[in-house]
Amino acid sequence: MGIGRAKVMDTPKVPRHEIKPLSSDDAHKLMEAARGRRWETIYTVALALGLREGEALGLKWSDIDLEARTLSVKRTLARIGGKRYGAKGKLLLSEPKTTRSRRSVALPEFVAKALKAHRSQQATARLGAGSAWKDTGLIFTTGKGTPIEPSSLVADFKALLAMAKLPRDIRFHDLRHSAASLWLAKGVPLKVIQELLGHSSITLTADTYSHVFDDLKRDAADRMEAALGGTH
Repeated sequence: MGIGRAKVMDTPKVPRHEIKPLSSDDAHKLMEAARGRRWETIYTVALALGLREGEALGLKWSDIDLEARTLSVKRTLARIGGKRYGAKGKLLLSEPKTTRSRRSVALPEFVAKALKAHRSQQATARLGAGSAWKDTGLIFTTGKGTPIEPSSLVADFKALLAMAKLPRDIRFHDLRHSAASLWLAKGVPLKVIQELLGHSSITLTADTYSHVFDDLKRDAADRMEAALGGTH
């Protein structure tokens, strides 16, 4: 499946969704509920690296160096529309959203381990599928090696939220927001988060996650109280 520049299907404009990042506790609940599920590693990668849904589904094994623990975002999987592909469109790999979206990130050790385990599981599935297996090189596939339909992933994600007893209105894209919020809470510099997310500017990053700064400002005040409060 080659990479091409194609027109994404036109969709009706919808109101901007409210960002609903998971807290650290809720993120743990989600990952615990995902343990052992078919697409557990997709959730691990999306939450730990802040990848967009299409970026995660478009990853190939050639994009990852598990020994060096690095991952490169080079493409995205999307349903492409237009006269050429009909009313329902077609799943295709295409260029990332922006030039900045092409990026390299470092893998936490637990993500590298999860991907190694997933690679072994995929090898077993490939043997079981035999000649029916389609060698796309993708990391995340169906049982026959073909790309995963995004709507199928969304349906599984909603079921996962129910298992974890988390609000059903949380979107898969909120895993990306959750990663950013967790990085900010852990003191990762905003410029680094911009690079990790592939944002076009640091202003976009700051504006998108301005809600997190209220808690950080309170934390800063508490730290100053601890440092100087006893001097007066």
